[in-house]
Amino acid sequence: MQYEKLFRTQSVWQSIFSLAVPSVIVILVMILYNMTDMFFVGQLGDYNQVAAVSVVSPLFSVSAAVATMLGSGGCALIARALGCGDEKQAKVYASLCGYGAVGFGLVITITLLLAGKAILPVLGAGEDIISYAESYMNICALGVPFMLASTTLGTIIRAEGAVREGMIGSMAATLVNMLLDPLFILVMGMGVAGAAAATVIGNFAGTLYYVYFMVKKAAVLNMDIHLAGRNFSKLLSILALGMPNALSSILSGFASTFSNRLLGSYGTDAIAAMAAAGKTTMLIGMIQMGICMGVQPLLAYNYGAKDIPRLKEVIQKISILTIGVGALTGGICCLCRHQIIGMFLKDAAVAHTGESLVLFLVIAGPVVGIYYLSMNFIQASGDAVLATVMSLLRQGVLLIPLLYLLHAFMGMTGIAVAHAAADLLSVLTGGVLLFHKYGCLVRKTREEGEGTV
Repeated sequence: MQYEKLFRTQSVWQSIFSLAVPSVIVILVMILYNMTDMFFVGQLGDYNQVAAVSVVSPLFSVSAAVATMLGSGGCALIARALGCGDEKQAKVYASLCGYGAVGFGLVITITLLLAGKAILPVLGAGEDIISYAESYMNICALGVPFMLASTTLGTIIRAEGAVREGMIGSMAATLVNMLLDPLFILVMGMGVAGAAAATVIGNFAGTLYYVYFMVKKAAVLNMDIHLAGRNFSKLLSILALGMPNALSSILSGFASTFSNRLLGSYGTDAIAAMAAAGKTTMLIGMIQMGICMGVQPLLAYNYGAKDIPRLKEVIQKISILTIGVGALTGGICCLCRHQIIGMFLKDAAVAHTGESLVLFLVIAGPVVGIYYLSMNFIQASGDAVLATVMSLLRQGVLLIPLLYLLHAFMGMTGIAVAHAAADLLSVLTGGVLLFHKYGCLVRKTREEGEGTV
């Protein structure tokens, strides 16, 4: 089997790069995907529409959270099952992820269409942007089932080593979106509505590719509705293990809402400036997250197989890789902030504000990968409770209070500083928990007389 060579026998650096490079490409494509809407909307010269996209984003963080919950939980469980030699269990988890994504997607679509308009003012949508926000939200809501299916299936197929196929599906969705954005937004004059329509069609294209792969080409994974129906209760295991990623996405959305409400007191241009600064520095954490998410099946497989020497080597080399990448991308974002911010904001004063915020957002860049490594290792171990605690820390327990505390002392700058402080504290906590969890596995393996440390 392809996954046995990739996870068990291939050199560690080869395995890491085989998994991480396609995953990072997918992440870069996702960054480009997220930036495309704002870029083309920004070409209209109307920062109210840029702000509208930012205000609505937290709503779709919930959708992304569900997809991440199914995908990451399913990927870890599938890889662990394969590591233990249980292909039947892997098939069950795969089918549950696929049909779970469709079901949850339909529920979210209906909810947003019925209640979304009432929520927009709570998210910070003022009278000057609410019409744009509502238009963007309603169209994107129709495509939520495709977004969930595309993200979930693209994640779980990595568990059997199909990293190239995962990359192809993601790139297909993004390329469709990128081609349609200028057509809908600029040529047809649809504005934010055009951006939303391009996003929906792009996700639909990605979903079609992944369904084709699962049905026709997958070695282990499948879309068997009967398997899903007979083992429906096991969906709870997937959701529990994926919950930390979901909570992280949801809390990120809530933190963005709290941030936007604080920024709202400085005017709509402040919201647009922070949104552009966030897009500029997104590259730093997202690439490190991509590396760690990409190698999660490698961690889970070797954890399940109790191959301590290989697991230790994987952890060490991922740490080195993420720190190096974080330092490099942080430097690039800092040095090129003027050019990147200028892609989104045409108003010189607003762009200058965004550039100043970037300097604070890059502080934790070099080490934030340790947080993502800790999260993925703990998930690979199957410890849903500890992984959930980790996810609550960064975007919830730490960030939200820090936003208000540092804003009170430092004003608008404090909002950016709060993100850096929360990241650094999360890295420290994550590192401690990673060593603790790894130590527990080593002791357990020694006691059982399995493996060699």
